[in-house]
Amino acid sequence: MSEEQGIPEENRPINPENNQTPPLGPPITPPVTPPPFQQQPPFGQFGGGMGYQNLPNSTIVLVLGILSIAFCCCYGILGLIPAIIALVLSKKDKALYNANPSIYSLSSYKNLNAGRICAIIGLILNILSLAYYAVIIIMFGTGMMSDPQKMQEILKGLQ
Repeated sequence: MSEEQGIPEENRPINPENNQTPPLGPPITPPVTPPPFQQQPPFGQFGGGMGYQNLPNSTIVLVLGILSIAFCCCYGILGLIPAIIALVLSKKDKALYNANPSIYSLSSYKNLNAGRICAIIGLILNILSLAYYAVIIIMFGTGMMSDPQKMQEILKGLQ
């Protein structure tokens, strides 16, 4: 058995006498595909592939917090409802996260905090809006707005 018989052709040294050159590039291999019996995990089950779960109400709290800010123009009453619901849900989820932070993803906790901040801002804006409209209704109800003299006195008193 000769020495060259045991060596595959692509690993044989170049022989300048017969001008043989090795093939260019790496050997072609078929792409690796998983076997058909393996299935992908359901979407969102592992929260980014790290084994973390999302907090159950983090997205809902964020949406309700944003809605509470958007609804502050609706006389202050309509925006109070989502703000209060968002604050209650965020308190429950924050307790869940603090009890076992290693199983929940950090991104869902950040969404929870952002929603909580939006809900607080929405609550303040809605209370201010409600107070503004209450003052306007009281002023019209008592007749202050119909008397120009009283209105001027009130405006001078504010300065």
